[in-house]
Amino acid sequence: MTTQTSTGPGTRPALRLKFNVRDAGTLIGLLIIVVTFSFLSPVFFTVPNLLNILQQSSINALIALGMTLVIISGGIDLSVGPTAALSAVLGATLMTSGVPVPLAILATLGVGAMCGLFSGSLIAYAGLQPFIVTLGGLSLFRAIALIYTGGNPVFGIPLEFRTLINSMLLGIPTPIVIVAVIALVLWTVMNKTPLGEYILAIGGNEEAARVAGVPVKRTKVTVYIFSGLLASLASLILIGRLGAAEPTIGNLWELDAIAAAAIGGASLMGGKGSIFGTLIGVVILGVLRNGLTLLNIQAFYQLLATGLIIIIAMLIDRATRGK
Repeated sequence: MTTQTSTGPGTRPALRLKFNVRDAGTLIGLLIIVVTFSFLSPVFFTVPNLLNILQQSSINALIALGMTLVIISGGIDLSVGPTAALSAVLGATLMTSGVPVPLAILATLGVGAMCGLFSGSLIAYAGLQPFIVTLGGLSLFRAIALIYTGGNPVFGIPLEFRTLINSMLLGIPTPIVIVAVIALVLWTVMNKTPLGEYILAIGGNEEAARVAGVPVKRTKVTVYIFSGLLASLASLILIGRLGAAEPTIGNLWELDAIAAAAIGGASLMGGKGSIFGTLIGVVILGVLRNGLTLLNIQAFYQLLATGLIIIIAMLIDRATRGK
């Protein structure tokens, strides 16, 4: 994954995300893992299991897509899990209180957007470091969710909502369809709109982007709002599947999201990333966990495999940068 720039007097940076050898290599890696597990387990390469992998990966996919935008811009968002938890318990409370499901969904997404706005504003306008702000948000949003619910789950999610989340569209589970639509929207944003150019420019060289006329502060706030929105959308999928909302959901979601983005080619230094690559990274993690589970491999070996893949991805990233 490379970025290209062309700047000059009165011009803004022209940057694009392109499919290249790195993306192809990640895809080939996924295919190798799939083929390996297909030989090791007769159950693995079946339509029900493959759909199950994609459906189980849908939550991480949404979180990771939002995280990818933040990482490309040169930031990080450690608060996505607690954002999802806070959104979930507030949305569930509204649903169980008789608020119409569509309005409750909008309110849930609004909570996620407000969390993103809060973090993004502190980063963009107060000049605070993304790591510190979102680390604070991690504790703050989790605490609010716990205080609001008294630490108790919210039960009684309406059947109407659960049916919607667990439905099928042309034989494909709804969460997979949602991820596909969101990924297409974000790919379009990153490749076909000025906002995508701005995000890349800020991550590549923030000062140069500012000189070139890029609205740096507004763009930073926007990517964190995207991240918060997608975290709340992920929470809706989860509570629809579970039938309840717990203030403790989302634990370590940020790490899975960062891992997927890194595997997919996003650089934590900013200015580099891929929507397509992140999706492959999400599927690689999902395939690994599913395949190792089918082989009755203990969970800590799954963590070992994930860690090794992340380190390899970072080594590849460094090598492709020529540093």
